[in-house]
Amino acid sequence: MSPTRGAAAPVAPPAPGRPDKPRGGRFGSLAGWAQRHRWAALLIWVAVLAAVTLVSGAAGSAYKNNFALPGTDSQAATDLFTKHGSAQAGDSVDIVLKDSQGLDGGKAGVEKMLAEVKGLPGVADVRSPYADASAVSKDGTIGYATVTLDGKAEAVPKKDITAIIDTAKSAESGGLQVELGGEAVRGAQEKGSPTAELAGILAAVIILGLLFGSLVAASVPLITALFAVGSALGLIVLASHVFTIADFTPPITMLVGLGVGIDYALLIFYRYRHELTDGAEPAEATRKALDAAGRTVFFAGCTVIIALLGLVALGLGSLQGVALALALTVLTTMAASLILLPALLAVFGRRIQRHVMKHAARAEAKGKVEGRRWRALAAAVQRRPLPALLVAAFALLALSAPALSMRLGFADAGNDPATTTSRQAYDLLAEGFGPGFNGPLIVLVQGDEAAGQGVRSELAKAEGVATASPAMPSEDGALSTVIVYPETSPQAEGTADLVHHLRDDVAPGLERDTGAEILVGGSVAASQDFADTVSQRLPLFVAVVVGMSSLLLMLVFRSVWIPVKAALLNLLSISAALGAMTLVFQYGWFGVQQGPIEAFLPVLIFAIVFGLSMDYEVFLISRIHEEWERTKDHSLAVREGLATTGKVITAAGAIMIVVFGAFMLSADRMLQQFGLGLAVAILVDALVIRCLIVPAVMQLLGKRAWWLPAPLARRLPKVALERPVDS
Repeated sequence: MSPTRGAAAPVAPPAPGRPDKPRGGRFGSLAGWAQRHRWAALLIWVAVLAAVTLVSGAAGSAYKNNFALPGTDSQAATDLFTKHGSAQAGDSVDIVLKDSQGLDGGKAGVEKMLAEVKGLPGVADVRSPYADASAVSKDGTIGYATVTLDGKAEAVPKKDITAIIDTAKSAESGGLQVELGGEAVRGAQEKGSPTAELAGILAAVIILGLLFGSLVAASVPLITALFAVGSALGLIVLASHVFTIADFTPPITMLVGLGVGIDYALLIFYRYRHELTDGAEPAEATRKALDAAGRTVFFAGCTVIIALLGLVALGLGSLQGVALALALTVLTTMAASLILLPALLAVFGRRIQRHVMKHAARAEAKGKVEGRRWRALAAAVQRRPLPALLVAAFALLALSAPALSMRLGFADAGNDPATTTSRQAYDLLAEGFGPGFNGPLIVLVQGDEAAGQGVRSELAKAEGVATASPAMPSEDGALSTVIVYPETSPQAEGTADLVHHLRDDVAPGLERDTGAEILVGGSVAASQDFADTVSQRLPLFVAVVVGMSSLLLMLVFRSVWIPVKAALLNLLSISAALGAMTLVFQYGWFGVQQGPIEAFLPVLIFAIVFGLSMDYEVFLISRIHEEWERTKDHSLAVREGLATTGKVITAAGAIMIVVFGAFMLSADRMLQQFGLGLAVAILVDALVIRCLIVPAVMQLLGKRAWWLPAPLARRLPKVALERPVDS
């Protein structure tokens, strides 16, 4: 190997009686097979991609959102209402009307429009605002009609909802404004073009082109990622018929798949490029790259999958399906990096070799030493390791601090773009009936009608309640329903406090006085239950993922301090990302509309980022360990480790940052939060942690970094990560 980037550990001489024959690992053998059968390997991937695309297109998706949480009040209320409540099984759409001159003036036109809506496919019933005085504001200028669908929002075809929207909007004339709200309407609205995905891909191509200076070389990691993501998306569509997978899974899958796929392929390709500069032929360079960096990719991919599957144990409804889909995506990208990438290198190997050797010759003629700047950075950190560590850690802790006040919840129509009909309907209802009208609490009283009326009168007097509807008995008379309208909007902290106040302070006393069982439910209460459940289960999830990952690192590096350091620094990068999300989306920095953080994102981001952080951790530490084993000079090992990996870690991080950050261009608030969280986490991890904090910590630890108690060393099995390959 080149002295500028550290050599592999020397290979032990062959044992007596054994031939001196180069041997590779299983990943090298896999690369050899893919190279020998390059066209067959490529044909297999093309066939798989075509097959899953055609089959998934024919089968269609069966995405469904399920945020049920057994054991919570909101879920108990839902089950009770299903058992005893109204026969209405479908969701509803609100047709909101506003006329500054009063709604009575346009009654004939509105009634005609509502009659047309009632005859449309997917509509079970329509209730006119003229038949219900409570459906018209006090000043008579705003009202709403309720359209009952014949099924749940996700089950009604989008074209049927679009027909309802078009028919209702056709009644607009003169001073009459017509807007539509409800989950079905939000789902039917156009989400816009795939700007985020295209911007991310374009930015990745530019970075790869700048890194390698060759279109062919830049296209290899990108082609690998696109094949993997395309195959994964088709498989997830098919999996949606078997598992409960949420409808927001595909964009998240594409986001993670592109970033991870390019990242994994780049780590292997960069090692391949270095082997070429050391004089290896393309076939041998591929085998060596897979035997070394391929192991890193396999380990990192398994870590991500383990972290994602840990989400399944949380039992959080649709989040389990999202975790399974992402785990399948990571598995597919890992397989593509280990099989498809070697086949592509076999096809383009000679062209890439010519370019790499020309570039190396030009650099040598100019006296350039690869890794010189990274080596200088490592040396600067090593001269003042403690100040570098303290400054970087303090900055990340300051960025992490806002996460302590993070408020979890779910976006609603109030977070939709101002131009959408769902957002305008939301604003009109808040204007006419108060901010809490868009997020009522459904209180179920299991008792006689008198108990229901008594509970209603007390609820109406509770602090934070704007009004409460009369108690409505169920069909069988076993329970009564009281609709409670908060004084605050659905996402306001006051509404969350009201849910807890009614459950903890108001309901117990009423249950003693009336003998009835009282449950506080509804979508707002369900969102709060989900957020509370995530907060309660998060510590156990973090402990399990961190513990398993630390054990794997201990096996690989035969050290106690390496996994401890990795766990703490990974947690620091994740907390910094959550802090940035809180500042932007909860506190409204940069003009972003204020609101809660999507309740499932912290655990999802933790699982993904913790696994991805292991990519850079393993890639950097393995090269430091390789040099340490060769020279036993710890300071030199740290410098050479950063010198040989700094460029590729930065490039891989930059690609993931632009791919994830591009989703800030999405109109979906959830995708914006997800993209920002992942982009900040990778930025912090690739630049601040791997390039500053890790060298500082490794320098301070010195030889102690590789310490492992002797009793533990005897019991732990040896796991080789970076296999020393023959030159």
